[in-house]
Amino acid sequence: MNKAAPFIKWAGGKRGIIQELISRLPKEFKNYFEPFVGGGALFFEINHKAENTFLSDSNVDLITTYNVIKDDPVKLITLLKKHAKNHSEKYYYKIRSKYALQNSIEIAARFIYLNKTCFNGLYRVNKKGEFNAAIGKCANPSNAIIQEDNLLACSLKLKDVTIQSQQFDQIMAKKGDFIYFDPPYYPVKPDSFTAYSKSKFTEQDQIRLANFCKQLHERKIYWMVSNSDTGFIHELFNDEAFHINIINAPRSLSRDSSKRGIIQELIITNY
Repeated sequence: MNKAAPFIKWAGGKRGIIQELISRLPKEFKNYFEPFVGGGALFFEINHKAENTFLSDSNVDLITTYNVIKDDPVKLITLLKKHAKNHSEKYYYKIRSKYALQNSIEIAARFIYLNKTCFNGLYRVNKKGEFNAAIGKCANPSNAIIQEDNLLACSLKLKDVTIQSQQFDQIMAKKGDFIYFDPPYYPVKPDSFTAYSKSKFTEQDQIRLANFCKQLHERKIYWMVSNSDTGFIHELFNDEAFHINIINAPRSLSRDSSKRGIIQELIITNY
């Protein structure tokens, strides 16, 4: 069986620093939670280590896609083949304009199709929650869009996983469980990208996350947080019980290629 890998490209995806994350895991834990699942890079690497796994996100279309891959991968692949066959600039904007789909398989196929063919794989929405990224260059639409073997492998990995659309502080972890938080990063600059959903992750949300982590620590629940290397985040987690590690991470989503390269990020743990 092929190894399952993230089926979408996600701003801030963790494939580039996956070994940094794995090297900082707790020595052992019970259940695994990932409440900002995005592309799920860490999940696909370590889900076999947990007794039970719980994936969640506030992005409803993303969670719908995960559940369709889990339950109906063959029907999804059939519709993706149609999208790949018809791909063109006109077809892209036609599919992009379909904001009110009701069928979960159609929602998932649209989500993956747009992700694979939009500019730089960037999931971006406006204030109404409508996907608005422009079309990008896709040299081989069939290979990029359909990815049949990987979707079938992902379906097997997701078979016994609980997948829900919810806020990060609605998860029900217990003592000895492990949570990986990968929230939208605190902006390094005023124009930094954070539009993963119609509700932006604000400074108050960052404070809410830090306070939630402190509550989890008191309950002896392990957690790891990724975020930007800024004074604000350092201050939020300024506690002698927490370990703040600065790492180098690749940045590849900037429209200006000269701004791509290596940046510093934080990995924070309570163990």
